[in-house]
Amino acid sequence: MPWCVRKCPYCDFNSHQLKSAAPDASYIDALIRDFDLELPRLQGRRIDTVFFGGGTPSLFQPEDFSRLLGAMRQRIAFADEVEITLEANPGTIERGRFAGYRDAGINRVSLGAQTFAPRALEVLGRIHTADDTHRAVAELRAAKLDNFNLDLMYALPQQRLEDALEDVRTACALGPAHISYYQLTLEPGTVFHARPPEMPDEDTAWQIQTAGQRLLADAGYVQYEVSAYARSGKRCRHNLNYWLFGDYVGIGAGAHGKLSLALPQCILRTVKPKQPREYQEQVRRAGSGNVGRGNVGGADGGGARAGIGESSLIAAADLPFEFMLNALRLNEGFTVRDYRRRTGLEMVSVEGKLAEGEARGLLTSRADAWRPTELGRRFLNDLQASFLA
Repeated sequence: MPWCVRKCPYCDFNSHQLKSAAPDASYIDALIRDFDLELPRLQGRRIDTVFFGGGTPSLFQPEDFSRLLGAMRQRIAFADEVEITLEANPGTIERGRFAGYRDAGINRVSLGAQTFAPRALEVLGRIHTADDTHRAVAELRAAKLDNFNLDLMYALPQQRLEDALEDVRTACALGPAHISYYQLTLEPGTVFHARPPEMPDEDTAWQIQTAGQRLLADAGYVQYEVSAYARSGKRCRHNLNYWLFGDYVGIGAGAHGKLSLALPQCILRTVKPKQPREYQEQVRRAGSGNVGRGNVGGADGGGARAGIGESSLIAAADLPFEFMLNALRLNEGFTVRDYRRRTGLEMVSVEGKLAEGEARGLLTSRADAWRPTELGRRFLNDLQASFLA
């Protein structure tokens, strides 16, 4: 759901400034048609999790989500304990809106707090205040949506250690079920990359990270992934599926998907057009002709076509790296069963590189599982790159 009130200077997501008071509801029609086009590739499957990301999905009305989720449930089975997450900006939440989202079927919210420092919020281009975040949390509690995440960034422009730790203390005091704690990076194509602000040096950023992690642990938030911390039983199931190289269908402008059609030779990646107008036009035209390029459909990866946008197969030689790029982000790593089930490959395909990582002190093994060591987590990019074909 790719619209925002304003584009933040650090953001490299597919987001577009909204030119009207609210997104056009016709976009929901396009999402439903997009899902219909994907259905031939989803036979025999069910929906375990849904994640409404953006952009700012909370710009859409509760009835929009009710209509979309209702249409999906008519077309495919949902798990009894389905997790349905909505990303929300504290500055776009009207009183009572979360109760409407809950009634529409949303049972988890990810709230983009980022920081509670007024000056830092201004520098980051955020449209909300710290008070907005506190009010949004109160609204979540009133709606009985206690399963919520707070996004929190650190190593912000000119940020001092104590400023960063105060952010962590404030976030913990709000009592979310989950906290995403991640470092601000200057991504290509963003305003901050073109005109970099004054950033903390590497040593300061490291001090902030480790001190913040200690505070989170003391408050009962267990780190299970590079930037994810959760209370018991509150890990994000949707993101865990990504990190264990599971399948997901991407719907909407710029959405990415991954589907295993016939292991190991047919794992498909899909991407929809980034521009909302082009996306909606392709959806509209899909019924009258073949608009996708390189599409593969059907359980056997044969000639049946489905979906719009671009699609490509992951080469078998690239599967070890693709799997490790995700799974090694998890503190607990992965099991041999995970690797075989998600890639269709045997462990012989990575035994040499796993042994090399263990010899370097970056990996450790136990029974039928592998996980990064503390050193491996610190040098995760190097560890992941070692699995490149």
